[in-house]
Amino acid sequence: MSVLIKPIITEKATADSELNNRFSFVVNNKANKIEIKNAVESAYGVSVTKVRTVNVRPDRKSRYTKTGVVTGKTSAYKKAYVQVAEGETIDLYSNL
Repeated sequence: MSVLIKPIITEKATADSELNNRFSFVVNNKANKIEIKNAVESAYGVSVTKVRTVNVRPDRKSRYTKTGVVTGKTSAYKKAYVQVAEGETIDLYSNL
């Protein structure tokens, strides 16, 4: 089971990483905070001080078309906010 799926690279997440040394990741739905901490420390070689997790609910949408009402939803996922120790950083753009 891979714990880390991908980092979240948005304008809000980038500003949070620059100002507060806090990074965001999409993680496995069954991963707990201890597993997330160990995965980030081993993958990026930093020391993690705090991990916060959020279960993101699916968005449901419906629209009216010629053939009737079409409904759909996005997938639910789990997001982790990882606080890194002072003076350390994660370079998310090195693997691109």
